[in-house]
Amino acid sequence: MHAASDRGADARRQERLGLLFAALCAVNGAFVPAIAKLTTARSDALFVATATTVVAGACAFALLAARGELRRLVAPRAVGRLVAIGVLGTAITFLLFFEGARRTSAIETALCLQIEPVYSLFLARLFLGHPLAPRRLAAVAAIVVGIAFAMNPSGFSGWVGNALLLATPLGWQVSHLIVLRGLGSVEPNTLTAARYVYGGIALAAVWIATGGVARLPESGELARVLPVLALQGAVLSFLGTLVWYQAIARLDLARCTAIVVPSIPLLSLGASFLLLGEVASPRQWLGLLLTVCGVLAFATAPAAAPRAERLAPEAPPLTAAEP
Repeated sequence: MHAASDRGADARRQERLGLLFAALCAVNGAFVPAIAKLTTARSDALFVATATTVVAGACAFALLAARGELRRLVAPRAVGRLVAIGVLGTAITFLLFFEGARRTSAIETALCLQIEPVYSLFLARLFLGHPLAPRRLAAVAAIVVGIAFAMNPSGFSGWVGNALLLATPLGWQVSHLIVLRGLGSVEPNTLTAARYVYGGIALAAVWIATGGVARLPESGELARVLPVLALQGAVLSFLGTLVWYQAIARLDLARCTAIVVPSIPLLSLGASFLLLGEVASPRQWLGLLLTVCGVLAFATAPAAAPRAERLAPEAPPLTAAEP
């Protein structure tokens, strides 16, 4: 009797912790667009992407080293795919993200990233054979209409920025497919480290090869931006990923996703106002609400296939983590 009572109390405690971690994940993700706007205003996007990823990679590397798991990053049967998810899921997507964020507002940055379920639906159909369920089709239609209605970029540069941001989640989804098709047995910590370590190496190589050192801000400006870049890499990227894992370890995936994913764009409006003074227009509010409803409907729809559950441990929703 006491054992059953203890198990019930522990289950409730774990659920409360899961809800706390899910809330922290949503708050963390909400600051990603605004911080990206701040950092790209002070330095070129390639340097911001490189520094952010290298910091996150150093954190992930240290965690694997502390756990004695570094050898998993170079396992012969997996290293090629691990490098691929680092390049596609982080290096390319971070560069697209920060280049896009530099050209448009933080509000539109948050909006454009909500396109990810659209890619997820059709790539899963093409490569995994998942059916196009009517509820999910209606959900992605709402997302597309909401984003299109809310977008109001300033000039040609703004349109380019939005286009780059709309392309960003495609890299995340392609990396998810690589995991599903060849890395399903690899631990989440290893996948996260591969994303940041190999992504950081790729970005650093491109930055150095293109003369990035010569484009560094002057010393005073660099001293001001480096702490923000460290926060962007260590907290918004790496820590956001860890918090997501803590949440899904305690809550079922559908519930966790339904809490976190729709919350991020709404909370990002507050973060954008606090850090940048940006205020959403009535048109953006309407578009955002329609998009959030679509994302919520997509996230809470029944799984299309049992294998879909294996996608989530690889990366948080713009998390969040992503960046």
